[in-house]
Amino acid sequence: MRIFLLLSALASLLSFGTAVRAQGVEQAPEDLGQFRVGRLQYAGGGDWYANPSSLPNLLTEFERRTGVPCSDREANVTLDDERLYRYPMLYATGHGTMRPSSGDLERLRRYLDAGGFLWVDDNYGLDESFRQLVGELYPEHELEPVGSGHPIFHAFYDLPGLPKIHEHDGEPAQGFGIFDNGRLAVFYSWSSDIGDGLEDPAVHGDTPEGREAAIQMAVNVCMYALTQP
Repeated sequence: MRIFLLLSALASLLSFGTAVRAQGVEQAPEDLGQFRVGRLQYAGGGDWYANPSSLPNLLTEFERRTGVPCSDREANVTLDDERLYRYPMLYATGHGTMRPSSGDLERLRRYLDAGGFLWVDDNYGLDESFRQLVGELYPEHELEPVGSGHPIFHAFYDLPGLPKIHEHDGEPAQGFGIFDNGRLAVFYSWSSDIGDGLEDPAVHGDTPEGREAAIQMAVNVCMYALTQP
């Protein structure tokens, strides 16, 4: 089963490379055959740079656990960055506010319509502005709960649902998503703090069990982003 996932992920990387070239963007040699994640540097005043060790740790673990070649570093990208289409997945986190311009929203929608995937991990504070953003980005859709039976929770590890890494307001962790023509284009992890659990152990002092739960969920998100139809 995991060999099949690896082959599917590698095929998806090649397919995304073709889609990138169709957008008129040339991939750098180091992009070819590697899974790369772009940290979204969004406008609005939120700390998009939160949890600085989380993505490097995730990329290391994703390659080690799945065998999918990964870039050894993250990249910070804005929605008007010409490199946007080099990343099959964008990751956004923070505590503050997301207020992209109308032009940024148009560019993000084109990226998602072309097959890109957005994972937003609320670090306790983004919820109100993110929901407003989604309403403008997909006025024809609503943010829907993503239940434990969805393939994103079983893409590599079989998980019972979204893990709760840190407590804030006592609410249970919940996954939400935007489904466009049956495809999960945006995944939103709320009241969970996956990014905190991915950081270096000394940053938050999380238990090994909590960090492992965060890593397994993040690996699932990445594998799902690569292999979903």
